Amino acid sequence: MLTDRLQLQRLELKYIIREERALEVRKFVSSYLVIDEFGATFKNLSYPVHSLYLDSDDLQSYWSTINGDKNRFKLRVRFYNGDPDAPVYFETKRRMNNSISKERGAVMRGYVGAILSGQCPTPRMMIDEENTKHWMAVRHFCDLMRRSQAGPTAHVAYEREAWISPASNSVRVTMDRNVRCCPDHTVNLTTDMVDPAFPFDNPNRFEPPPAAKHVILELKFTGRYPHWFKDLVRGFGLVQCSAAKYVDGICIAGEERFSRLGCNRPGVAQVRAMERRAFSLTCCD
Repeated sequence: MLTDRLQLQRLELKYIIREERALEVRKFVSSYLVIDEFGATFKNLSYPVHSLYLDSDDLQSYWSTINGDKNRFKLRVRFYNGDPDAPVYFETKRRMNNSISKERGAVMRGYVGAILSGQCPTPRMMIDEENTKHWMAVRHFCDLMRRSQAGPTAHVAYEREAWISPASNSVRVTMDRNVRCCPDHTVNLTTDMVDPAFPFDNPNRFEPPPAAKHVILELKFTGRYPHWFKDLVRGFGLVQCSAAKYVDGICIAGEERFSRLGCNRPGVAQVRAMERRAFSLTCCD
């Protein structure tokens, strides 16, 4: 990545829209924001995102979202390609009521396996040894990993189109396409996926859809709700909904494929997921 545009604390609103509507939203948003510098290097303005999500053997992080816990967190290791020299980001995403906060540190890929196996991270493992924020972020990640007894659980991938404010990092709009999810209990950090589920396009099949029909639109802001967001939502008739890639991916694919203990609460999450998805997809039609 050329520049780290991470918003450390923000509010975010999610919508599911069809591809044709996404192109109209792109045109509207381009009047206020500029395309992310990394995405601008791709023909479709979208760059690949891969995340290895960590969870406990009984999927406590997953169930925390299913149950709607107000204060919860997710642990993930994010990477953008298979280059052995490219940085890997250890990310902690917390939700406190409606507020989202993120903390992440860039690590050299060669040390990922050791850190996830329990080795204490040191500054020399970071991309930038002098940046203590990165080191502390990874240490906090490891503390939560140990306390929650979390390990590699799922590989989530998609293509992201990101629009950012040219003046500051206070406003960001993203559109994610071709979301897919599969079990992964390894630390290989490969971009390859085995039998992924497509929770927002083919919820009942594992074959890749002929074309991504639905796009996850996220409006993110760190301060006051931008006035033009209101125009965007009203003008396109958007209906806010849930779109948790990790959780919906597991719901559609089946908990038994991800849990190391097997599915001890069968059916409940899948039913809730299908209800949420049916509502969301109806709203975007």
